[in-house]
Amino acid sequence: MIVKNEEANIERCLTSVKPFADELIVVDTGSTDRTIELCQAAGAQVYTFEWNNNFADARNYSLDQATGDWILWMDADEVLDGSAAADWKEQLAAETDSVLNVHLINYIGEETNPNETFHIAHTRLFRNRIGLRFLYHIHETLNVEEVFINDHALSRIKLHDGLTIHHYGYLQEYTTAKKKNERNLVMLLHELTVENNNPWTEYHLASEYYRLGKFEQAYEFVNLSIARFLKNDKLPPSLLYKLKYSCLISVGSVEGIPSAIDKAIKLYPDYVDLYFFKGVALYISKLYTLALDVFEQCLLMGEDNINHLTLRGSGSFHAWYYKGGCLEKLGKTELAINAYKEALSLYPNYTHAQEALDSLTMPLKQLEKKG
Repeated sequence: MIVKNEEANIERCLTSVKPFADELIVVDTGSTDRTIELCQAAGAQVYTFEWNNNFADARNYSLDQATGDWILWMDADEVLDGSAAADWKEQLAAETDSVLNVHLINYIGEETNPNETFHIAHTRLFRNRIGLRFLYHIHETLNVEEVFINDHALSRIKLHDGLTIHHYGYLQEYTTAKKKNERNLVMLLHELTVENNNPWTEYHLASEYYRLGKFEQAYEFVNLSIARFLKNDKLPPSLLYKLKYSCLISVGSVEGIPSAIDKAIKLYPDYVDLYFFKGVALYISKLYTLALDVFEQCLLMGEDNINHLTLRGSGSFHAWYYKGGCLEKLGKTELAINAYKEALSLYPNYTHAQEALDSLTMPLKQLEKKG
């Protein structure tokens, strides 16, 4: 891992990893707090790297220090849950693949809430000394495609189902304290000026603008990213389409979304979030019968497919809530009440569902009292 001024997080992270790792390698890029001291106390080997505004360089320096057969890479604001990986070393010793995904859970919002999360299978485990390195100044990524060129087996990297990584860095307290948005925007805008920069740059810029609530800028950059992937004869990754339609819904520009998003669904027919956004667009357009069909499809699909960046609830409580909204608008009050109750059974603190349920049941209760 690479770190800087992470005294608030580093002990929690290293404590979670220690039972699984033969060596803990930390590259410090200029900490002025107790980070180095805490890492050493946890048994980590700490190396210093002069910061050069390049996350990939720092990350690759950390790889150079590793002597193990396998590498797990993490960030300080993450925690490893390996409760389902008791036979961890035996699993890796028997593994035939060279690269593995891990279930990554990204927490969002103001507090740690498992229902306010995004889930994805993320490439975090790989064999050492096979040529894998990190690319890009920011939002560094492993060069899997370069190392395994024309290897169709890597089109679907296998998930190591014994490990889960919890990432807290998108919670409000972390982004505010570290001024992540401002730092990332500066680095990404500079990356745009670098020769041979990649289409992910525009996507990450779009993501930063989206988190800042600047949806029009986000929409502009995600479209640029999609266009550049297509220009390079590459299929734009599914999460680009998710962000594109999320931007449009956020600014209330839903006209044309259902037919347009169908094209993305043809590319990624197993991505529940695309169906969910289609349903939301139909709902906002007051096409409640059509929207109802889509939300029922979301519930049939569920949200366990984490090959795509998936919003928790898109195939469960959010879909139930919107299903309730459709039924309510169609005058099917009892069915709407049941749908809201289903949403709350899955997410008891779901404010919108509770308010919707109360608005339907309160008048009924008052009538019962009068009777």
